[in-house]
Amino acid sequence: MSQRRRLAVGVGLVAALAVGQHALQGATDAQTVQAPRFEVDPLWPKPLPNHWLLGSTIGVGVDSRDHVFIIHRGDSTLNRRTETGADANPPIGECCRSAPPIVEFDPEGNLVNAWGGPSPDYDWPSSNHGITLDAKDNVWIGGNGGGDSHILKFTHDGKFLMQIGQAHQATNSNSTTSFGRVAKVSFDDKANEAYVADGYGNKRVAVIDMTTGAIKRFWGAYGNKPDDANLGPYRPDAPLAQQFRNPVHCAEPTTDGLVYVCDRPNDRIQVFRKDGAFVKEQRIAPNTLGDGSVWDIAFSRDPQQKYILLADGKNEKIYVIDRQSLEILTSFGDGGRQPGQFFAVHSIATDSKGNLYTTETYEGKRVQKFVYKGLASLTKGHQGVVWPAK
Repeated sequence: MSQRRRLAVGVGLVAALAVGQHALQGATDAQTVQAPRFEVDPLWPKPLPNHWLLGSTIGVGVDSRDHVFIIHRGDSTLNRRTETGADANPPIGECCRSAPPIVEFDPEGNLVNAWGGPSPDYDWPSSNHGITLDAKDNVWIGGNGGGDSHILKFTHDGKFLMQIGQAHQATNSNSTTSFGRVAKVSFDDKANEAYVADGYGNKRVAVIDMTTGAIKRFWGAYGNKPDDANLGPYRPDAPLAQQFRNPVHCAEPTTDGLVYVCDRPNDRIQVFRKDGAFVKEQRIAPNTLGDGSVWDIAFSRDPQQKYILLADGKNEKIYVIDRQSLEILTSFGDGGRQPGQFFAVHSIATDSKGNLYTTETYEGKRVQKFVYKGLASLTKGHQGVVWPAK
């Protein structure tokens, strides 16, 4: 072999060793994090009876028995010609029809109950939005449509208990008697207080007495006095807005005295003390425009509520976030129609075992269950679709 040939072979071997070492180093350096691991349950829930369909599914809550409640917009978001022919007058086919607005499933995904809708006893929202259950398993809903300036409270089985506020009131983020298109209600049961993400018309968090419905206090972004001025569209490179943009989509109190607020179109979580004092914030996917990235949050069920699970309906994923540092640890999901994928993942809730439930609005029109598989070393970054392991 000539000297030139030997030199070329030697250089090739060195290069190959370098590439191999680099690949090995890359594998060694692949970052992992300790975080909750989930797998989608593609067989949950079980098929609905009566040719029922769900429309845009706009809220999810879990009761003390781990029964899952969802609320959806059937008639207004299902196409009479292509989806609900049985509801047409006259019917144009055997299938299908809208399920009642509120549907209850047991932990195995069986239908337990279904109820809700207009009544002379109360003002059913023109566009229902959000469903949550307090410690007594009472059901609370809001609405984000025209005239939805009130909250409704029902028993677990749908008996009307209370309407808080009157319908058809003007937007006013400083009102002490009405709301402005409420996105969601959450609870500090020990204090007998409900936290209202208020919401699609108003730009505030309002805190109410759970018994009387009286508004006790409220605040805007950074704890400022709320201002209803139009801020214009969100721009990632603009100075941070000193008020919330619509919608203020969640306000979730924790066991250690904090409140985590979804400032959805501003792509940020803001954290407050329960008196409205600002603590800190974190931007999430800050280049997200339009619907924004911070749609809803739920906490892990350990005593410390160590993790936030955040639904991002624009980027179609669930983030797992360290609650104290607000660092994103990992994420999962993707856009699509198959189990574990999302179309506008909107609301999120956990049960006592740590399982995760999501609903999808717009054309998503479904609820999904993600089974908690314990803490695990997961790739830091995006996991993709969390399909069941073989």
